[in-house]
Amino acid sequence: MKINGEQLLIIQKLSEKYPDRNKFSPKELNGIAEELNIDKKHVKSLLAQIPRVERGIYDFSIVIKFEKKDDEMSKAMPKTDIIENDYQDIYVPKQDDFYIRWGHTKDIETIIKSNIFYPVFITGLSGNGKTTMVEQACAKLKKNYMRVQISPETDEDDLIGGFRLVNGETVFSDGPVIRAMKAGALLLLDEIDRCSNRIMCLQSVLEGKPVLIKKTGELVYPSKGFNVIATANTKGKGSEDGRFITASILDEAFLERFNITMEQPYPSATIEKKIVLKHMQKYDCVDEDYADKLTTWSVAIRKTFLDGGVDEIISTRRLCHIIQTFSIFKDRLKSINLCVSRFDEDTKTAFIDLYTKIDAGTYVEAENNNQKEEDNQF
Repeated sequence: MKINGEQLLIIQKLSEKYPDRNKFSPKELNGIAEELNIDKKHVKSLLAQIPRVERGIYDFSIVIKFEKKDDEMSKAMPKTDIIENDYQDIYVPKQDDFYIRWGHTKDIETIIKSNIFYPVFITGLSGNGKTTMVEQACAKLKKNYMRVQISPETDEDDLIGGFRLVNGETVFSDGPVIRAMKAGALLLLDEIDRCSNRIMCLQSVLEGKPVLIKKTGELVYPSKGFNVIATANTKGKGSEDGRFITASILDEAFLERFNITMEQPYPSATIEKKIVLKHMQKYDCVDEDYADKLTTWSVAIRKTFLDGGVDEIISTRRLCHIIQTFSIFKDRLKSINLCVSRFDEDTKTAFIDLYTKIDAGTYVEAENNNQKEEDNQF
């Protein structure tokens, strides 16, 4: 016999409503399904597995016996077990000693420290530290944190919870949103603009109100300290230039539930150089001249991008990738070359040409390295 979660709820409700009975009619089952807001198709498939003892009457004792616990004192009724969550995915992030506090970091820390429910929407181009900013704010304040990566497939079952098969039994498992609410943690909804309309199940969550888990009937109240921060590359209105082709247009009612929107730009040249130098310290490859030239290069490309001269951009994250590559190969130009190879050939060539103009010494360095590679072949 295969009984799904919705059917378990119907059986449980019947047993609660009629504790001294085990025979029921389809009309009674349909009435219970309607009360629980469950599709009546689940009633039909359930009845197909239950013995009919007379016209219009089905004997559910087989189900009660099947679900009955060993304890004879317990009620002879099916129970929907709830998985005990150990909340291993809710934790205080590790503090990064090389992180540079900049931008909205101080404001995010102030919001988290207040312990007030105050949903925040952070928008900005890719690779400018939105997620890291929230993570490191939680690390500094020793705040429990949960990050949920949003995709077009993310739905209510992923977020609120659903029935899972555990040791041959169907049990309900809280989703990350419910776990964060119960733990009073900060819930980070990463890349929220990649969602579908199924994200609307978070409406009441974003109002700071209790959430009814429809599949179990449990009403969950948010614990003190619970908050929601969402990150996105757009403002929820889609991407007109096509750079973020999978970005969704978010419902206006959904966006209105965020108290504020923070626009995260790329850091200034001064801040970005500090970030680059810290990353060099992290990978033990400090080269202040290289850091200065990389920063000059990235700022020039962004200015050209804003003026419409190029279609791509060098993000702060990309600079960090270059530094990590430099720590391995010890070659300035090769590190840049490898890290911009994801762009089309024209863009890649333009970026490398610009850097060689900024750092003329890389011409000689590149020639010497090419000669060494040729020598090594013989």
